[in-house]
Amino acid sequence: MILAVLYCLLWSFQTSAGHFPRACVSSKNLMEKECCPPWSGDGSPCGQLSGRGSCQNILLSNAPLGPQFPFTGVDDRESWPSIFYNRTCQCSGNFTGFDCGNCKFGFWGPNCTDRRLLVRRNIFDLSAPEKDKFFAYLTLAKHTISSDYVIPIGTYGQMKNGSTPMFSDINIYDLFVWIHYYVSMDALLGGSEIWRDIDFAHEAPAFLPWHRLFLLRWEQEIQKLTGDENFTIPYWDWRDAEKCDICTDEYMGGQHPTNPNLLSPASFFSSWQIICSRLEEYNSHQSLCNGMPEGPLRRNPGNHDKSRTPRLPSSADVEFCLSLTQYESGSMDKAANFSFRNTLEGFASPLTGIADASQSSMHNALHIYMNGTMSQVQGSANDPIFLLHHAFVDSIFEQWLRRHHPLQEVYPEANAPIGHNRESYMVPFIPLYRNGDFFISSKDLGYDYSYLQDSDSDSFQDYIKSYLEQAGRIWSWLLGAAMVGAALTALLAGLVSLLCGHKRKQLAEERQPLLMEKEDYHNLLYQSHL
Repeated sequence: MILAVLYCLLWSFQTSAGHFPRACVSSKNLMEKECCPPWSGDGSPCGQLSGRGSCQNILLSNAPLGPQFPFTGVDDRESWPSIFYNRTCQCSGNFTGFDCGNCKFGFWGPNCTDRRLLVRRNIFDLSAPEKDKFFAYLTLAKHTISSDYVIPIGTYGQMKNGSTPMFSDINIYDLFVWIHYYVSMDALLGGSEIWRDIDFAHEAPAFLPWHRLFLLRWEQEIQKLTGDENFTIPYWDWRDAEKCDICTDEYMGGQHPTNPNLLSPASFFSSWQIICSRLEEYNSHQSLCNGMPEGPLRRNPGNHDKSRTPRLPSSADVEFCLSLTQYESGSMDKAANFSFRNTLEGFASPLTGIADASQSSMHNALHIYMNGTMSQVQGSANDPIFLLHHAFVDSIFEQWLRRHHPLQEVYPEANAPIGHNRESYMVPFIPLYRNGDFFISSKDLGYDYSYLQDSDSDSFQDYIKSYLEQAGRIWSWLLGAAMVGAALTALLAGLVSLLCGHKRKQLAEERQPLLMEKEDYHNLLYQSHL
């Protein structure tokens, strides 16, 4: 069944998108630092003739950064994407894309005017045909070379400042593996020197918005590749799980009978090859991952370091995270206390909210628990469980947004680690997206989660919950103020009543006639007689 679906898809695949546009990697583009390719719809740069966008200078944020990365001008990802381009397509209205040929998330149709809300579902709620289709889509992406995008296999300096381009083709699935590697790789300082304390997508405020964009872009590419505009990434709800219940041959792959570190030969993913896993080799050669195969997927769930991760996250852990009112705090890195982001990411205890370097909980716990390819940050996206796991993490982020309704200003504007300020562009995406752009409800981005739809009736209660909690803390002051106000009101009302009564009596006496007219006198006698 899966192979039949796959063969049909191979005959009808479309183009993909992801990192460096193929149309922007010539020596001319790199030396001129411009990425404004023509839109195929009208042949003009950025679709300008059709009003889709125009080629403009990139405006970089100058907000100060945190002290975690004490260098300047040594890493291609700094002030992204200025080392490669300082002019790109700036799209209008609901258009987006490196050539303004696509619609913004949540918009559809030839003119990007139609709104649409897609729903991500629990993988265990998928029917057998739906599950088989999902696996077929994954395989198709793994075997289809991106026609729109390529990856750099050398730094800008190794490309002689753009005069000697160094890029390579890559399949659509591995393109996103490479993106996750590139955003989290160590900084290459030259010679044998590296700097490990740098990550543009983890251990700081952008962790949740960056991975939200990552999933949306991956989802979007599968929709374009297959023509299935209704496709959504399923999620794995791992709350209170005692083991990896998706680690079976029916789902994401069981264990090999003789080598527990590998997947079962009957698994759908047992033949997959991983990329970007030889991190020390790249560092020693001061080189980038080139996207070449490096061996099979590895996974040995449950046989991990239990002193570091004693258990999988519980429902109570998730609820504690959601109760934290601060998105970010303190140093805004993995040492932050009482930070929702840091606790959900797994660097702070889900029992206290205090940072604990000796433990890996919540999001991190699932990576450690898998004990294989998933446990290495840079290469973790090789394992398709990564998608299901991060979809559920994103759903927790969405719950927090709906419960606390933060303004966008809650996301730190300045002093976060490099790449994590609100107005910083997310590495290494082209078209460009800012971190703060994804600090909004998923519904505004065109998607929702099936289990969150069931609780929409409680949204009003969630909205006023924070206000009720604040009122509860100051109830005695409010009661006292109300009593004083009532007393003053009563006193004032009494004085007004007294004055008004006295005034009415005076007016009544002043208006009483001294003599009656003759006709009035007879009328009065007549009425009395009756």
